[in-house]
Amino acid sequence: MNIVKPGNGSNGANGAHGANGGSPSQTSLGTAAARKLATTTKSVPQMQGITSRWLLRQLPWIQTAGGVYRVNRRLSYAVGDGRVTFTSTGAKVQVIPQELHELPLLRGFDDDEVLAALASRFVQREFKPGEDLAKLGQAAEHLFLIAHGKVNKIGAGKYGAETVLGVLADGDYIGDRILVDEHDTWAFTLTAATPVIALTLPQKTFEELINQTPSLRSHVEAFKELRRRPQDELGQHAIELAAGHSGEPVLPATYVDYEVAPREYELSVAQTVLQVHTRVADLYNEPMDQVEQQLRLTIEALRERQEDEMINNREFGLLHNADLSQRIQTLGGPPTPDDLDNLLATVWKDPEFFLAHPRTIAAFGHECSRVGLYPQSVDVNGHQVPAWRGIPIFPCNKLPISETRTSSILLMRTGEKNQGVIGLHQTGIPDEYQPGLSVRFMGINEKAIISYLVSAYYSAAVLIPDALGVLENIQIGRVQD
Repeated sequence: MNIVKPGNGSNGANGAHGANGGSPSQTSLGTAAARKLATTTKSVPQMQGITSRWLLRQLPWIQTAGGVYRVNRRLSYAVGDGRVTFTSTGAKVQVIPQELHELPLLRGFDDDEVLAALASRFVQREFKPGEDLAKLGQAAEHLFLIAHGKVNKIGAGKYGAETVLGVLADGDYIGDRILVDEHDTWAFTLTAATPVIALTLPQKTFEELINQTPSLRSHVEAFKELRRRPQDELGQHAIELAAGHSGEPVLPATYVDYEVAPREYELSVAQTVLQVHTRVADLYNEPMDQVEQQLRLTIEALRERQEDEMINNREFGLLHNADLSQRIQTLGGPPTPDDLDNLLATVWKDPEFFLAHPRTIAAFGHECSRVGLYPQSVDVNGHQVPAWRGIPIFPCNKLPISETRTSSILLMRTGEKNQGVIGLHQTGIPDEYQPGLSVRFMGINEKAIISYLVSAYYSAAVLIPDALGVLENIQIGRVQD
């Protein structure tokens, strides 16, 4: 077939002139005019806020009949294991009296006047990096509340070398047992790793207040009695057992006690009212259904909010429901391979995945490159995901980055059978559109606007404390050498 090539008059420029009214040199139809008869291929509406939502995809979802999930556990005597909050006026720092309930000794003590008197007796002290707050073997005579900074717990290793046993940070406390134990000594050295502001309470001062306050004295005596009950290393009611015996000894009798007030998780809700004008719904549905596209984007936004709530909600969010014993600090600042190994040690029974902000993952990659390590990726449903020790690290932009450029990494075990972290929802609800999500027609108003109530019901639960670990106060970005 012979193709006749147009002359110079049919170039794009002349075609454009022709579209604007024609040109003597134009010899064919211009593209702008031709488009009036052509069909445009369109994409569905795009939305920048849609993410992979790995947490929602990886959590096992449990049907929650009645909208409430109760977590029954063995009875535990470990009372008070929280983090203390402070107020500051200029350079002066004070502990909030009611926050003293977070100390095991004062959990359940409700005399606000006595708590205020006790809070006023704390003395503010400041320590420079490398300065000791307490030394190994010294008499333990002070309770320390860490208001700001990091403190290393340093002990002697088997062969005499110093070993970092742990890191304390903002809101942590140490030495609370000395308030009721006499002639105790420090089993480690407390050294400031950064500039530290601490509030201290001498044991003698606390004893004076006990002698002056009958209500506090009776509360302390009840606490001492509680400590004398048989407990295992996790603070749970002990199960008496016998092993390695021979002959016919009398076997111990025992029973397993339960918590009398187990925690209950109620399903939370994220809702919105989607409005579509009837004229739009009736006339502008080719090639795409307008109501369907409006609904699709609305549901995407609801699911994004759902994941955010499951991480950050103060009632059931994972960041706030991780046990304080499962929260660890970085050894330095940025997330190093050693830090992730320490996090693995907190969730050592079948850990399934890490969850971190993409910038935190990048910071971890920088630290690996710094020491010459190159972690491998793992395949997760066809996706190549970065991993550490074979455990995938999923990106999640819902993990907050503070103004001081710090964030956290979550590590969890999941599933009811594994006593892990689970997602909660209820299926079979009226007008269900997706599992746990309903779209309910609300009617048409006098302005001819159709309304749909879109609702998502969800929550999350941590079945036992060691199912979830958090690496806190991670510095994002490189540290200058």
